Amino acid sequence: MSTDLSSGADVKSDPSQPTVWHRSARYLATHPHLVLIGVLIFLILMTGAVESNYLSINGLRNSALFAVPIGVLAAGQTILMLTGGIDLSAAMIATGAAYVAANQSPKGAAFAIIAGLAVGVLAGAANGIGVGVFQVNPLIMTLAMAGILLGLFTSWAQTIFSGSTRMGDFIRTLGGGSFFGRSIPWAVVVWAVLSIFVIYMLRRSGFGRNLYAIGDNGIAARLSGMRAWQVLIVVYIIAGVFGAIAGLLLGGRVGAVDLQLAGAFLLPSVAAAVIGGTSIFGGVGTYTGTILGALILGVLQSLLTFLGAGQAIQQMLYGAIIIGLSWLYTRISATQ
Repeated sequence: MSTDLSSGADVKSDPSQPTVWHRSARYLATHPHLVLIGVLIFLILMTGAVESNYLSINGLRNSALFAVPIGVLAAGQTILMLTGGIDLSAAMIATGAAYVAANQSPKGAAFAIIAGLAVGVLAGAANGIGVGVFQVNPLIMTLAMAGILLGLFTSWAQTIFSGSTRMGDFIRTLGGGSFFGRSIPWAVVVWAVLSIFVIYMLRRSGFGRNLYAIGDNGIAARLSGMRAWQVLIVVYIIAGVFGAIAGLLLGGRVGAVDLQLAGAFLLPSVAAAVIGGTSIFGGVGTYTGTILGALILGVLQSLLTFLGAGQAIQQMLYGAIIIGLSWLYTRISATQ
């Protein structure tokens, strides 16, 4: 409380005036991509200050290559989170697809790629049927699927999939090769094409609008005549295919595969979607934000590597990011 010296009356602060927190929250809500771009630039400059050679084509290329499998996996997480779901089997789908593709590489690149993608289709369809038809909680369904796939491929690695674990030359070029003077990775081109597809699907297609509707109010979507179970089956299949593509690109970059190939990418794929503003409760988010989230994690991984942080520290940081940003976006939504 303060006193107006000219009139002698007490003047109270106006409760209708927004506080600094409310102004900041509104700015974050209305300009999320600008904030993410600012964070990305800040991390690039910080990484460049730690390691001067990072600010080069080769340094930025390495960050982009790390961001590609995160971004592709996060595409599946984004479209599922829009419906209120998630895919905890994404990393195992990626690993399984890469393993099958490597095993089938002697039969030709086209057959190997189709076989790898088939893993994503089958696993995604199973997840979609479980969630959409039998109404199993997505966390439970996809976690169980991850365990099933791990058990199957652990057994099959010694039997029907025994043999080659080396990726074919074409997939190796796609996952780790570059063009235009070795400055632009082919994997980034694949990610760019996939990104255009996802952004168009979410912004322009009726299917994309259905995803938002299910996540925003599933009961209302069903009462409006939408066959939500069919939408869920399709979206889980698409997410499974994205997981398989991520596995092929990652396996191509590494060159050879094992059953731990993509395990470390599950948490970052969820973190990228959350960083980009996709709500874990459904109905809110864009893939454009997820792309920026994946790039931020790619640069952050380079920074942590230069600082000597191990994989355990990185996983702890990704978990803290998910928790912190989930809380922050919840607070921001409550102020609107």
